[in-house]
Amino acid sequence: MPPRPNSPKAATPPAAVPAAAPPTWIRPLLLGLTAVLFLTWFSGEVGDTDIWLHLMTGRHTLETRALTVPDPFSYTSNLASTAYHGEAKTRYFNLTSEWLAQILMYVIHAATGFPGLVLLRAAILIAFCGLVGLMAWWRTNGFYRSLAAAIAAGAVAINFQQSRPFLVTFLLLAVTMAILERRRWMWALVPVFIFWANCHGGFFMGWVMLGAYCGEALIRRLRKQPVEGERQLWLVTIASFLASGINPNGFRIIEIMLYYRGSSIQSSNLEWQYPAFWEPSAYSLVLFGSVVALLLSWRRTRPVDWILYFVFAAASLLAVRNTILMGLVGAVLLGAYLPANLPAWKRAVPAAAEFAAAGLVAIAIMLALHGGSAFQLRAAEWLLPTQAADFLKAHNVSGRMFNTYENGGYLVWRLWPAERDFIDPRGLSEEAYADYGRILYYADSNGGKSADELLAKYGIQVLVLDGFDRFTGKIHTLAAALSDPSQKEWKLVQADNRSIVFMRQPPPGVQPLNNLQALQSIESQCQQQIEHDPKQPACARGIADFYTLIGEKARAAQWMAYYDSRSH
Repeated sequence: MPPRPNSPKAATPPAAVPAAAPPTWIRPLLLGLTAVLFLTWFSGEVGDTDIWLHLMTGRHTLETRALTVPDPFSYTSNLASTAYHGEAKTRYFNLTSEWLAQILMYVIHAATGFPGLVLLRAAILIAFCGLVGLMAWWRTNGFYRSLAAAIAAGAVAINFQQSRPFLVTFLLLAVTMAILERRRWMWALVPVFIFWANCHGGFFMGWVMLGAYCGEALIRRLRKQPVEGERQLWLVTIASFLASGINPNGFRIIEIMLYYRGSSIQSSNLEWQYPAFWEPSAYSLVLFGSVVALLLSWRRTRPVDWILYFVFAAASLLAVRNTILMGLVGAVLLGAYLPANLPAWKRAVPAAAEFAAAGLVAIAIMLALHGGSAFQLRAAEWLLPTQAADFLKAHNVSGRMFNTYENGGYLVWRLWPAERDFIDPRGLSEEAYADYGRILYYADSNGGKSADELLAKYGIQVLVLDGFDRFTGKIHTLAAALSDPSQKEWKLVQADNRSIVFMRQPPPGVQPLNNLQALQSIESQCQQQIEHDPKQPACARGIADFYTLIGEKARAAQWMAYYDSRSH
């Protein structure tokens, strides 16, 4: 029936106004800002004291054209006793497994100093994060999901901004995963593994990565599903595995990892402790977030995703140093799966949101700059016994030296061959490490040799000490005990806000200081620690506990108040 002329027409809804398209330059700007953000995150000063022995070993290897075996830098490293089966093999591995990376580090340092090492570290970590984002992009074609994956990886990697050979493993593990994802340049993995196996022992995680993708190929074959380039995948895997055996330790790496668990040195090392995965952190986000994403998208997941998650998540739970593995695998899976199940991600991103994202990244950059740790192209000299080394070098001191664990490498860098260290972060002798603890904390003879007996055992003439453990704040009892004015055997010859030097016989012309200045040095070291690293005020509590122990209640109260005012 036709409508009557006077009947009202149906109201027509107004046409939806399309969201304004963002300008074409906003996403390149976001990528550039994210790269700058990563640069601010990863360009902190070199505070890892391991670096000095890496540089020294690289120099020695170049000069002698030989591996540094036996160790020339520590007079305790080649003690004959063995605390566990395989200690000799572990020592050889620790001396030889990173020779190529150490040479490269030394060459870069010789050419550019610490700026080059800091920028190289930043470039490697930025490339690591970039590969994570790129793999998320290949899987989803989603710009913001890929960007979020890269930032998640960076938030985990920020805890690993040390200039150490393990950076090679981070980057090459990401490279291996990217090549396997894309199935291009597969044969490039063979030389990659040769290089990797001579730079860092983490190359065996590349075996795990190859095995995960081969496992997926087997599962697909059982399901009668096509597998792209299966034959090449298996051939490359076998060739890469065999090529990685071209290194000073062959295929011994798994055996060494098992020995590490029996080593008291490694078991007490912070980076080998179990991570606190239950605490809120970037690591816990990718650890739990990625498995939630896999479960939500389980119909679309690939077999390799589950293999990668469970193997690398399990590895990350074994040691703090392994948490970076979830910064790679977890971040890729998180970016690839979780956003795809959220309706909000299916809509077009309005221009205002893209500008807001750029603004947020810019704010993050400003916060990083305000924190004062960005673009610090130098070594953290406030941690180093520079004046102690200057004193010993100026007076040609060559008597046997006892030093703290963290400072051994730096003292070798400055003083070798006139001086060799007692101990250093390579952890080459279980016997020396056990004796080190008894000496440093001035143990009595109950249950073993006393600290004084051990000092005599090693013929030690020089003590280069700092006042406390930087992480726990526990006072190094030896340094505090020798500050007693009634103690006459050891003479205080140098003290500042970084270190203390005692000698049995001062060099000619050197007048010993008042022993009490050692306590003043410990206090000033703590003040400097808190000034440079406000998140580590535990030394103030350690000093308060020490003064309480010796009955100095007023000073104990002052330091406890100082600790309370700076603890969180």
